[in-house]
Amino acid sequence: MHFVYGLALLAAVLVAAPYFAHRLRRRRGEERVFAAARLVPPAPPRARRRSKLEDRALFGTRALAVVGLAVLGASPLVRCSRLALQRPGGASVAIALVVDDSMSMRALSSGTTRFDRAKEGARQLLASTREGDAVAIVLAGAPARVALAATTDLGAARAAVDALVQSDRGTDLDGAIGMSHALIAQLPQVDRRVVVLSDLADGHPDGPPIGEGTEIPTWVALPELREPAADCGILGADRLGPRVRVRIACSHDATALGREVTLLDGDRVVARAAAPSGESGETTLMLAEPADGGPPAAQADSLQAHLTGTDAIAADDTAPVVIEAGPGSIAVVADSVDELAVTGGAPVVEQALAALELDVAVRPIPALPDRSEDLAPFAGAILDDPPGFTPEERRALGSFLEGGGVVLLALGPRAAAAPLGASLDPIVPHAVVWGPTPVPGVDPATSAGVLAESATSLQDVAAKSRVTLAPEDVGNFEPLLKWKDGPLFVAKRSVGRGEAWIVTLPFAIDASDLPLRPAFLALLDAWAAEARARAAPRRTDVGVAWAFPGAHGVTVEGPAGRVPVVYDGPVARVVPPLLGTYTVSVDSKRELRVASLVARELDLRPRGAAPAAGGAGLGDSHAAIDISSSIALLLLGLTVVEMTLRLRARTRAVAET
Repeated sequence: MHFVYGLALLAAVLVAAPYFAHRLRRRRGEERVFAAARLVPPAPPRARRRSKLEDRALFGTRALAVVGLAVLGASPLVRCSRLALQRPGGASVAIALVVDDSMSMRALSSGTTRFDRAKEGARQLLASTREGDAVAIVLAGAPARVALAATTDLGAARAAVDALVQSDRGTDLDGAIGMSHALIAQLPQVDRRVVVLSDLADGHPDGPPIGEGTEIPTWVALPELREPAADCGILGADRLGPRVRVRIACSHDATALGREVTLLDGDRVVARAAAPSGESGETTLMLAEPADGGPPAAQADSLQAHLTGTDAIAADDTAPVVIEAGPGSIAVVADSVDELAVTGGAPVVEQALAALELDVAVRPIPALPDRSEDLAPFAGAILDDPPGFTPEERRALGSFLEGGGVVLLALGPRAAAAPLGASLDPIVPHAVVWGPTPVPGVDPATSAGVLAESATSLQDVAAKSRVTLAPEDVGNFEPLLKWKDGPLFVAKRSVGRGEAWIVTLPFAIDASDLPLRPAFLALLDAWAAEARARAAPRRTDVGVAWAFPGAHGVTVEGPAGRVPVVYDGPVARVVPPLLGTYTVSVDSKRELRVASLVARELDLRPRGAAPAAGGAGLGDSHAAIDISSSIALLLLGLTVVEMTLRLRARTRAVAET
C-alpha cells in the first residue's frame, strides 16, 4: 500500500469521535411525581449522572460517515494493476488488439496461463473504451486471422473477447501486427494504435524488435507475460514394427534429463525409457510381443507417448504414436524396351524425374495394380502409353482418383489400340485415335497456368503422329496447351477428389522430341507439385490446413469436438487447432490424422520490444480507480439516515414526556 494512501486513511481513526460524544453526552435526570414534594421549595440538583452508549443505530451511522470521509479523501491516490487507454488529445481512438493464442501462451504466469492473462488484459482495455471508439481483434496464432473486424459496437467487441479460446498453433506475430495495421489504417479516428498481448515467443528471439519502424504506434502490454520459463515437449512418435522412435525438444537452456518417456495403451504403461539429456534428441522404445502370439497392443489407435515430470506447459508432454510410411512416392508405369533412352539406362520419364530432384521417391512398376490397396501408398502415378485398363485396373484407378490421387496419362499408339474389354476409363471414357499430325508444333498463346512460360519451347515439336480425343471427351478437360490446329495437347480434369492429366503424345523418344524440350521437365515438375499438394500425410503441424479437393462431404472430429470445415470453391479446408488425433470422414470414408507440436513453440525466449512500444502516451498498466462518486452517494445516504434517526429519537422523547 502506498505511504500517502495509508496516511490518508489515518483519518478513519476519527470514528472514535462519535463514540466519545455519545459517552460524554449528559441528559436531564428523570423526574418522578411525589405529592409531598410540592410543599418543599425546589433546589438545584447536585449532580447529573453520565449517560450510557445509547441509540446504537445513530452511533453506527455516524461512524460509517467518518470512515466514508476518510476513504473519500484517499480515493484519488488509489491505483491498481489494470490496463487502461490514455487519451492525450481526449478524442476517440481506434485500437487493434493482437491476442496471442499460440502454444507458448499455455505457460503458467502467476498461477494462471499467459493466454488467460492476455484475455483479461483485453477485457480491461475494453472497459476503458467509450462510445465512438473503434476496436478490432486479431489472433496471433499461425496463421494470423481476424477474430473481429473493426467496429464501434463495444458490446460485440466484449463478446468476441469472451469467445476467444486457447489453441496449440505456432506464433505469427508479424502477420498479426501487419493485419492489425490494415484493419485500422483507414478508420476515421485520428488516434490509432495497436496493442500486443503476447509473450513475444515466436521462435525468433533475435528478430527485429516488435513495434520498431511502424507507422501506427504499437504498445506491447503485460510485460509479465515475458517472464522466463522452461519447457520440454514431444515433437513426434513414429512406430515401425515393434520399435517406437520418440523425438523430444526443449526450450533454450532446458533439458529433459532425469525424466522418462513412457508408452501408454490407455492407462497401461507398455514401455519406458530414459529421455535424452540434451536440448533435443530422440529415444527408441521396444514394444514387447504378447506371449500368446496375438496382435501387439501397439496396434491400438490409443497408443500414446508421454514425457514424465513437470514443466511450464503440460499439454505438449503427450503425443499419439503414428505409423507413418513417409512421404508418398510416385509410381511410373512405362515400357522397359520402347522407352529407353538412346544412351541406355532407365526410361526417359524416370531420368527426367531424377533430374528434378524431387523430395519423393520414384518407383517403377511393370503394370498398373489391379487392387486399390496396392495404389494407396502412392501420391501419384505416371502411365506412359498403356494398352488400356482391364476392369480390375479401372476399379483400382477409380478408387485411387476418388481418394485424391493424381495421374499423368501419356497417350500413344498402344492406348489407341486397346484390346477388347480394355479402355482408358475413368480418365478418357471413349476410344482415342492415333493418326498423322496435320500441323506440327503447339500454339503458345493457348498455354495456361504452369505451362505458360515454357510453352514456347514446343512451338516446333516434331511429332509425325498424335492422339486425338473423341468430341464427347474434349469438353471434360481443362486445356493447358493446344496444338496449332486446335486439338488438346496437354489437359486435365477432376475425378472425385483427385485429378487426371493427359498428354496426347507418348514419352518415347522415337515418337517425338517432347522429352528433349524444357517444357517436358516443367510439365513433370508441375504435375509432381500437384501430387504432393494432394497427398495426405497422417501427421502435420498444428495450424497447417488439410485440403480436400472435390470432396462432397467432410466432417472432422478433434480433441475438442467437431472442427469447422471451410469451403473454398470445390476445395474443403480444415485447420486443426489443437494437438492430438483427429477422425476425418471424407465422403463416408474414415481416416485418422494427427496434429503435432510446432517445434519453434518450445523456444520460450521472447523477441525484443522497441522502446517506443513501452506504452508511453498510449496506455497505462497501473490505472487510477475513481470511486469518489460512489462514496459521495454513500455519504449522502448516511446523512439522510442520520437525520431520520435523530427525528425518530426526538419524536420518541416528546411522546415519553
